Amino acid sequence: MTHSSQPWISVVVPIKDERDNLVSLTDQVMKVLHAREESHHAPFEIIYVDDGSTDGSSQLLDRLAAEHASVIVLHFDRNYGQSSAFDAGFKRSTGALVVTMDGDLQNDPADIGTLLAYTEKYDLVCGWRTERHDSLTRKISSRVANAVRSAVTGDHVHDTGCSLKVFRREVVDRLQLFVGMHRFFPALALMHGFTVTEVPVRHHPRMHGISKYGVGNRLFKGLYDLLAVRWMQDRVLKYRFRDK
Repeated sequence: MTHSSQPWISVVVPIKDERDNLVSLTDQVMKVLHAREESHHAPFEIIYVDDGSTDGSSQLLDRLAAEHASVIVLHFDRNYGQSSAFDAGFKRSTGALVVTMDGDLQNDPADIGTLLAYTEKYDLVCGWRTERHDSLTRKISSRVANAVRSAVTGDHVHDTGCSLKVFRREVVDRLQLFVGMHRFFPALALMHGFTVTEVPVRHHPRMHGISKYGVGNRLFKGLYDLLAVRWMQDRVLKYRFRDK
């Protein structure tokens, strides 16, 4: 059977010091996508964006890329944050669908298939971690930030902090990201007229490494960035050409 050289899907994963998760993560994602490869008659790609790792992740990522043709690695020269990593991954990706997820294995790669079932109807499908396996402080800060964000932006998404999402290519190409904007993907997509839905997914306890986020860089920064998003919602350009 002949396959198209154009990937049908791109998986973009920011990596910051996740060495002990990388082999298992790669194996699990490849297993999910290989199971669907034949039905799409096209390959897939996994794009790791190394966001200034210092724990040996960089070297392991290069080894994985050498072992697997579907793995692509981008190395930042220092830590720039998730929004920059997603932006770089989006611009390098070529798939008609683009998946985002974290590199800590708290997102379950098997749930990619769960979200894909909704891409026929929606432009952006967001994972919703209905049962969180995080510290109490992290749960509370996320709950407060999500509630305030939803009320201000009107996106009606319970868990925009869940990195597991599937975008249609048109959404990725339309987004213009700034620092902190990865927290507002649903609001930004809606702002440009795309359709968005939210689907329950699993959430696993972190087994290796440490979380990069706490109250200071999730709650307070997120609320600050909310003001920028609200400003953009009021001023986004919306126009159509009339039919001749």
